[in-house]
Amino acid sequence: MEKKQSLGRVFTAGFLRENPVLRLVLGTCPTLAVTTAVFNGLGMGIAATFVLICSNMVISALRKVIPSSVRLPCFIVVIASFVTLVHMLIRAYVPALNAALGVYLPLITVNCIILGRAEMFASKNGVLASALDGLGMGIGFTIVLVLFSGIRELLGAGTLLGFAILPASIAPMSIMILPPGGFFVFGVLMALAIFIETKMGKKPSKDAACGACPSAEMCPAKGVGE
Repeated sequence: MEKKQSLGRVFTAGFLRENPVLRLVLGTCPTLAVTTAVFNGLGMGIAATFVLICSNMVISALRKVIPSSVRLPCFIVVIASFVTLVHMLIRAYVPALNAALGVYLPLITVNCIILGRAEMFASKNGVLASALDGLGMGIGFTIVLVLFSGIRELLGAGTLLGFAILPASIAPMSIMILPPGGFFVFGVLMALAIFIETKMGKKPSKDAACGACPSAEMCPAKGVGE
């Protein structure tokens, strides 16, 4: 029973408590760049989730044979292999998504969320737990991307998934699909996540981001202000 509860906690951590975007503040570059439309955000979330699950499982399975001195290069090779596979599949079967995501699709290779989970979780835990961690983090990342892009597309273009939602009499706020609108939505969703977590009776962790950073042990800024 304790094992099941532990795995359940691992799976749900990425939903809110350790959400990679809103609580760990990782992967902000693709979050801000591709969320001008729900189609883009959903596609990026699914692609990143697939890479998270597969890379976590492989790295966990090989964790005892990968030398610690070269672990990060090995992790990147594993991650890059799955990113290449995803990129080829999307380019072949969903060319519109490939064109919309552009360079941010292959850049999943160096996404801090994926490398951070490989270093902080997959390299220290079993295959099943690592797969659940990747799935939970991926779902949390996808939910944020869909919310992010839904707000920006609705307010900035008056549509959702390309379908007109707002009447023609309401002029869309084009600033919402520009960088300033992205930062505004980012701040609002982050504040909302902290508010919900506080209402649930859980004090938000101040050093959550450090816990997921692969360079946390070497970072001179860790512990500042504590």
